[in-house]
Amino acid sequence: MIPLRDYRPSGAIPYITYALIIINGLVFLYQVLLQGQPSIYHDALGHTISKADIFIYQYGLIPREVSHLQDLPPLIPFPIWVTIFTSMFLHGSILHIGGNMLYLWIFGDNVEGAMGHLKFFVFYLLCGALAALSQVLVSINGANPIIGASGAIAGVLGAYIMLFPYSRILTLVFFFFFIRFIEIPALVILGFWFVYQLLLAPMGLGGGGGVAFFAHIGGFLSGALLVYIFKKRYVEIQLFHKRHY
Repeated sequence: MIPLRDYRPSGAIPYITYALIIINGLVFLYQVLLQGQPSIYHDALGHTISKADIFIYQYGLIPREVSHLQDLPPLIPFPIWVTIFTSMFLHGSILHIGGNMLYLWIFGDNVEGAMGHLKFFVFYLLCGALAALSQVLVSINGANPIIGASGAIAGVLGAYIMLFPYSRILTLVFFFFFIRFIEIPALVILGFWFVYQLLLAPMGLGGGGGVAFFAHIGGFLSGALLVYIFKKRYVEIQLFHKRHY
């Protein structure tokens, strides 16, 4: 299932959501420009590493570095904990960033409207940080960088399901030859997404599998809880309210 849009107006221009999408896009463009540019840095086997890979290893979150508070080459000019935040703006491929930004575009504006611009920005970064640390806890000695906005965006999804569980989401559903556009409640599509992360989470133990499932789970749960603190006073949590037809 691929969500395409919701039908709920945000109530205000979501400046932070737009800014986050633009920043992520610009950083990815910079990564693309670095591709194919060799550097003087070599790995343990003497292979030359591209500047794009060095950039990811510098500004991505490497669990071993964070858990041991030790910056390993290639070094960065600031404390290692800062990579918890810089890693949120790096992506590994056009599909990686495309999927993340699609979810942020669909769900971010309404959550931002329910919180306000500044509080949403703090919420986004905090969810991303808690998501990253969730993955670090299960891969303390991992040497591969964790990158991507998906942990922070998972926090946005967690907040959305609490605030707007019955919002209709236009979704592309395909199963072999069955392809349909269907309107599905956010509770169903986001609930399915979360259960999917839980089922595949064992693949992320020890840093394996290539996808930070525990970051997704940690981000989602963080968002679902932090929304109580960051939402505007008059905004209600709808998930536990009985819906009247």
